[in-house]
Amino acid sequence: MTAPAVRAKSRPRGSRRGRIGIGVAVAALLVFTLFPVYWMVSTAFDPKAVTRGSDLLPSGLSFEHFSTVFDKGNFGTYLLNSVIVGLGTILAAAVLSLFAAIAVARFKFRLRTSVLIMVLIVQMVPLEALVIPLFLQMRDYDLLNSLLGLTVVYIALSLPFAIWTLRGFVQTVPKEVEEAAYIDGASWPRMFWSVLLPLVAPGLVATSIFAFITAWNEFVFAYTFMKGSDKYTAAVGIYQFFGENSTSWGPVMASSTLITVPVMIFFVIVHRRLGSGLAAGAVKG
Repeated sequence: MTAPAVRAKSRPRGSRRGRIGIGVAVAALLVFTLFPVYWMVSTAFDPKAVTRGSDLLPSGLSFEHFSTVFDKGNFGTYLLNSVIVGLGTILAAAVLSLFAAIAVARFKFRLRTSVLIMVLIVQMVPLEALVIPLFLQMRDYDLLNSLLGLTVVYIALSLPFAIWTLRGFVQTVPKEVEEAAYIDGASWPRMFWSVLLPLVAPGLVATSIFAFITAWNEFVFAYTFMKGSDKYTAAVGIYQFFGENSTSWGPVMASSTLITVPVMIFFVIVHRRLGSGLAAGAVKG
């Protein structure tokens, strides 16, 4: 008696349709997400940006708008100011939030719960409600029209989120790991640098991304606290191309492209380190 022939199993039509539907949904999402970026970049290089209308393709390729942005708009100075403020915010916020997170996660002290509640309350306060109090405080300390004063403000805005996020990462590190380091003769600085810091590095990178985006894209405080145009950041520098009755869309799109590129580069670099940090933390944990 011969064995019955085994028929090859055909794939269900439902799964194939499901894959097609997922592919169409992903394609639509990509178009919806990337089209504004394409429109911004293409308009920045379009020599006839004002009269472009709804044409999908630019009329040509020109660097005229970028020349206008740097020569007449002094945008190089604004970019440099944003870089200084952004890097200062990242470094200071990372150090302060890390030590504050270790304090509230590892040590028991009075009013620890109250401190955490205050951190959450500050995070929920609208930024518009802080403009006048911070302006008066910066005026009293003579920090108006100063990149240092603006950096201090951005550090204060970034700390609540950074402390709360890093607190969760510190709590995930078992205390037994720290105790084992102490038993092996490591001091607290040695334990912090060799054991705790590598394990909380992913959270430190995540908070650094948030602090950088906050300092790079913020407009209200930079426009309010800076009196001289040479101290404006890049986000405020775009505003000069918006007139009362007309808008120079070419320079606006060119300056927007220049602002977007450093953020993308920073995120790509930090995102790779974030992935490697997560893998390292999983192995060490």
